[in-house]
Amino acid sequence: MARSFDPPADLASVWPVEEAHVDILIVDDRPDKRLVYQTILEDLGPKIFMAESGQRALKHVLEREFAVILLDVNMPGMDGLETAALIRNRGRSAHVPIIFITADYNDDAHMARGYALGAVDYIGSPVVPEILRAKVKVFVDLYLLAQQAKRQARQHLTLVEERVARATAEQASKRLAFLAQASATLAGSLDFAAITRELVQICVPSVADACALTIVAEAPEQQAKELLWPDHDPSGGEGALPGRAASEAANPWLREAIDRVLSSGRPEVLTDLPRAACRDAPPDLAPTSDRPPSSLAVVPLVAHGHTLGFLSLAMGAPGRQFDTDTLSTATELAGRAAIALDNARLYEKIQDQDRRKDEFLAMLAHELRNPLAPISNAVHVLRASADKAKTVAWAGDVIGRQVQQLVRLVDDLLDVSRITRGKIDLKIESIDVARVVDAAVETSRPYVDAQAHALAVSMPVEPLRLKGDFARVAQVLANLINNAAKYTERGGRIGVTVVAEGEDVVFRVRDSGVGIPKELLSSIFEPFRQIERTLDRSQGGLGVGLTLAQRLVEMQGGTICAHSDGPDRGSEFTVRLPRDSTAGAETATPELSKAQTNPPPLELRVLIVDDNRDVAHSTALLLRSAGCNVDLAFDGEEAVRVVRVLRPDVVLLDLGLPKMDGYQVAERIRADRASGKSLIIALSGYGQDEHRLRSKRAGFDYHIVKPIEPTALTGLLASLWSCRKPEAPEGGDAFPLRGSAH
Repeated sequence: MARSFDPPADLASVWPVEEAHVDILIVDDRPDKRLVYQTILEDLGPKIFMAESGQRALKHVLEREFAVILLDVNMPGMDGLETAALIRNRGRSAHVPIIFITADYNDDAHMARGYALGAVDYIGSPVVPEILRAKVKVFVDLYLLAQQAKRQARQHLTLVEERVARATAEQASKRLAFLAQASATLAGSLDFAAITRELVQICVPSVADACALTIVAEAPEQQAKELLWPDHDPSGGEGALPGRAASEAANPWLREAIDRVLSSGRPEVLTDLPRAACRDAPPDLAPTSDRPPSSLAVVPLVAHGHTLGFLSLAMGAPGRQFDTDTLSTATELAGRAAIALDNARLYEKIQDQDRRKDEFLAMLAHELRNPLAPISNAVHVLRASADKAKTVAWAGDVIGRQVQQLVRLVDDLLDVSRITRGKIDLKIESIDVARVVDAAVETSRPYVDAQAHALAVSMPVEPLRLKGDFARVAQVLANLINNAAKYTERGGRIGVTVVAEGEDVVFRVRDSGVGIPKELLSSIFEPFRQIERTLDRSQGGLGVGLTLAQRLVEMQGGTICAHSDGPDRGSEFTVRLPRDSTAGAETATPELSKAQTNPPPLELRVLIVDDNRDVAHSTALLLRSAGCNVDLAFDGEEAVRVVRVLRPDVVLLDLGLPKMDGYQVAERIRADRASGKSLIIALSGYGQDEHRLRSKRAGFDYHIVKPIEPTALTGLLASLWSCRKPEAPEGGDAFPLRGSAH
């Protein structure tokens, strides 16, 4: 039954010791037979394990792997056949060669059962040593060959894994080097258009065979722009975004993919393109004129949660597809490009704001000098003229008009500042629309008449009322009418129309002026934004009127918008404010002026403390004409001495004083029990929150920002004289009184 087998030269001799480790298991219940078998096989070199029963054999099989098992068939308890069946049922030992040793060598039924259980051979007992040794050596050599094959497979797998890892590392290194170079290139400029050109040149051919970059429009009235891959000649000069309107190249199937990407913010790859799609692909995304793209990828450019645009990438070269690595590179490149583009756009905005700031400062200086020149001229004429009466009247008119112009400029700036800081309090009530329009027209009439414009006002027949602040609504409408007069050529037309639309009262101010360019409609309400700045403008302004109008309207629950058909086609501003349909027609409208025609004389002792002697003397002259007994001090130390001696009813105290500032003076006065009951009013050009808070802590009763209307100042003092707690005039803060001022 033995088969001849000629293995190669002794395999164990060419294996390292740890690799040539071979185990043989001998299972027999008779010790003498186990010893004989061990003696026959020990010169083969393998380590021999012996078991006296089937149970002991199974334990050995669980502990280690054997090259071959010699198994006696006839054993007490668990015989060899049953033991073989259990060995075969275990996955790890299911294929271990089993040689049965039996005295029933000629029992065919017995042998058939053994072979059915996986036996590889039968040896009759008593055994022939040469036959046993030869057969066992065959299986030992086969085991060694199998182990060698496994080791070679492991070595090959390790080699393959190393090659894959090396290739992956090299690919990652190349990818990182490419992205680093791309980042350096993109970050090398803050010019938005230059970055777009660099981006498409970077993409081809490193990422794709063709590329189109589409920039999403920032404003609704603007179109998205598309820049083609470098083979195409971009239109537009240096510094301008080249390319064309994206709508010119949008195919329906590509447009759908782009819409999905813009909605999800995730890239999308289009493979297995339909034949019609390939045939109708945009020429911009065809690598060559005769080869349509085989696959497309649309990758969004997202920075800080905002989508700036997207890259449309195409593959057409044989074998090139958007695999995971290529798509990952494209996505990473798009992310870095988006940050570069976002930085460039932010830089452009900063540059624009800086330019507008410089223009504003230049215009502010211009506008402030304009009224100062006629004031200076009027003062000079007053000094030189012999006809005093006529000259004084003329100079008074000039100075009054120019001071009003200065006050208007400063008031606009202060209003914008107050709104920004949330410091404007609105008195919302029922307003007669006709009266508020009349007030606005009356305010704007000098500007309109100076330009010889025709102003037409159209009001509804039925009375209308709205909910708002009378003075602020009139200010908004006056700003819009003034703006129309400023930007309309002399002799133009201005129309004011008022209608009721649903729950709103709608004001429309139209003009026949220069109009508004389409690209400025979305930014016309930004601070210091003006349509044009030219040296020959006949009307001034700082560019805050529309900003002020918008914020005042929104604070009253309304909206304002601008419309123009373009340059030289006029403009229209529409204001919507909530209608008051429940108020009666007799609801009172607030008076715009609280000045009394014949105020009673004030019998108060007032100390004016100001280091500006002109301000001090002019204020003293004003208060003396109102009946006050006025004393002056020009620094902080002098003020403290005068207060201790005179004990004034009221102290008008400047903050920026020499020797001792106004806060220290107030603290000294409050610390003196004898003079601490005087009413102390801060009258200063410092109006920030920290100054008002510090005034309150120092002991001031009021903090009023210069300039204050003379009638407001005398009215404040008159209310004190009439023994009632007065309200602070607009622009001032009232603090709790600390004691009687009598």
